[in-house]
Amino acid sequence: MTSAQANGNAVITRVLPVTVSEVGHFNSRETLESWELPKSLSGLQSIAEAAEYLRTESIPVAFPTETVYGLGADATRSDAVKGIYKAKGRPSDNPLIIHVCDLNMLRSLLSSTDSQTLGVDSTDIPDIYKPLIKRFWPGPLTILLPNPSPSKLAPEVTAGLQTFGARMPSSSLALSLIRLAGVPLAAPSANASTKPSCTTAEHVFHDLNGRIEIILDGGPCQVGVESTVVDGMCDPPVVLRPGGIGIDEIRECNGWEGVVKGYKDQSEIGDNAPRAPGMKYKHYSPRAKVILYEAEARSEPLLGDEAFSVRKARVGEEKQIGDEILPSDKPAMIGIITTKHWVFRPGLEDQTAGYSIQLNEEAKDTIDTAQVLHSNEFMLYTSKHKPWIKDPGYQPKSWHLANCIKISLGSEIKDIAHGLFSALRELDQRGCDVIFVEGIQDEGDIAAAVMNRLRKAAVTVIDDRR
Repeated sequence: MTSAQANGNAVITRVLPVTVSEVGHFNSRETLESWELPKSLSGLQSIAEAAEYLRTESIPVAFPTETVYGLGADATRSDAVKGIYKAKGRPSDNPLIIHVCDLNMLRSLLSSTDSQTLGVDSTDIPDIYKPLIKRFWPGPLTILLPNPSPSKLAPEVTAGLQTFGARMPSSSLALSLIRLAGVPLAAPSANASTKPSCTTAEHVFHDLNGRIEIILDGGPCQVGVESTVVDGMCDPPVVLRPGGIGIDEIRECNGWEGVVKGYKDQSEIGDNAPRAPGMKYKHYSPRAKVILYEAEARSEPLLGDEAFSVRKARVGEEKQIGDEILPSDKPAMIGIITTKHWVFRPGLEDQTAGYSIQLNEEAKDTIDTAQVLHSNEFMLYTSKHKPWIKDPGYQPKSWHLANCIKISLGSEIKDIAHGLFSALRELDQRGCDVIFVEGIQDEGDIAAAVMNRLRKAAVTVIDDRR
């Protein structure tokens, strides 16, 4: 338990563990009409406390979903929704996604307060979405729906748009929290705005300690990237944000065969509010500068220096990176995130060059920049440190150009997605000046979501596919 100052007020941030596995169920998995709670709530004290807090307070609560940790507040109260923007430091023209526990709750949002008074039924979910709901809900898919007027949602939720995004998470903890709160939750990712999304309670605490009071700790998230956002109210339907459901899977659903990509991998500009979260502003960025290498199609991993020299490196481009990013008065701290093909061979040394970087995870080994990372690849480091190298007192191996920390995410797409945000945060917290990331081909499954997040995080994208 830690106390901190936030916006002039002392806020104690508490992390409440949730260890029970059975926290509720649907009355019917076929219809998803109603999420039912256990007869006894004795094991749900932490969730019940958070739900009561959501009903009465204006400070949001962090909770886990299957994608990332969310920062939830009562979507029907303006003061509560404003608390989300305040805690995150999020621009108020960035719309929020509504989380519901069942279809009954979703339908209640599709009717205006006037229609209820007049006894008019306008609660049916548009037919275009029913195949998606049947296949992917509960799960990492957000659908765009018409916002009735007058709406039950706080105006801050939609950022002035005539639509709102809604999803039903597959996390039973999240569903029970929403059910106990009795209101839909507006819940963006529970990170400080522009930073990498949080996939553990520890990540949330790091970003929002002193800004919120309650973090529900349900362990690490399963998917690791946010939900896919789709708009079926236009022709053809579009994917507004890639996420946990791939576009090829969506195309298998009736009415969605012609769905197209409706997003850009760079932050969109302009004065209008974005149609979906993650479209307009820079997101997912650590403090360290991220250099992304676009992937080439390869059937087998490469070894040693080949893994870093497969592209035709443009030395001038990399020298500029070094001049702008790396420190000039001390060894750089370099982070490297590998996926499918980049492979290190610890222990190699070049007696003639003598330029080495030390792999902190295996302190006894050194990795020579000339042999393993390729001289072109790290020309930026040698150019930065020429004064050191020309020093008459310089002795080979007496000084290294950089400390290096490597994190391998594995070659499976799901593992890469699951570990991406954690890896960026880990290297950032270790003080890296720059993080080099091996990209993947963004075709199929959730690979598009991974590369979308990386391109938004990167200050430089090196693409040798042209």
